[in-house]
Amino acid sequence: MVSEDHNQNETNMQSTDTPTGDRHDDADKTSVDASVLSDFWRAMALLSRVPLPPVGDFRAALIARSVWCWPLVGLVLAGLALLPAMLVDFLTGNPLVYAIFAIAAMVLLSGAMHEDGVADCADGFGGGMDRDRKLEIMRDSTVGTYAVVMLILTLGLRLVLITAAADIGQAGILFLIMAVISRAAMPIVMRILPPARDNGLGKGAGRPGWLPVLIGFAIASAIVLVLGGIGAMFAVIVGVMIAILIVAMVARSQIGGQTGDVLGATQICAELFAGIGFIAVMA
Repeated sequence: MVSEDHNQNETNMQSTDTPTGDRHDDADKTSVDASVLSDFWRAMALLSRVPLPPVGDFRAALIARSVWCWPLVGLVLAGLALLPAMLVDFLTGNPLVYAIFAIAAMVLLSGAMHEDGVADCADGFGGGMDRDRKLEIMRDSTVGTYAVVMLILTLGLRLVLITAAADIGQAGILFLIMAVISRAAMPIVMRILPPARDNGLGKGAGRPGWLPVLIGFAIASAIVLVLGGIGAMFAVIVGVMIAILIVAMVARSQIGGQTGDVLGATQICAELFAGIGFIAVMA
């Protein structure tokens, strides 16, 4: 169930792997190529389908460095997704329609890569009898029963959470918070779990150091604090930590590490648990 665009991102990153003899040259090039702006554009190209100038350098070291700005990508994407949602809200005043348009726009902007990941994990973990078979199923383009059920449940819960937030006038705020904090969760899983494959998105994205991971989480937490206040921030962080723990434990027990699909599942689960924490405090 991997889209062509998703596969293309994996191909781009795999094609930038270099032999050991070229690593010193690559280190010099990395220091030249890496900058705050290039980090953001690289992260935007990796995590979205927003039209951008070509970003051809997806070496693992550069992707791993860019994880600090993944929450900012979430903020931009959520802001764009809210535009059509606010328009239909103005026209209809219906919170459910608002939530549907916001989530649909976000799925389009992200290329459904996170939904693809959580669906693949559901099929692989649920249908495979051993590690190799699970990984094989996760790469299969066939949509299984577990995937369909998982997508229905996760999309449905997102709709419920955004609609519940609308009842207290916080739908847009929660949508932004979920997008930001969930994209700070993925680098943590990348850091604490080894790649389960020798190729693919999980391997090609590299294993970031703790510094960019913690900077990204600090940025996300600060945005949540500004948007929702200190109570919401603590509730959201607790929810995200629970999601990370669950996904990491399940992924380690099922396939011994992380893949791009596991990272997608992390983003979806972190969104949901963050939303539950937010509603629990704010309602």
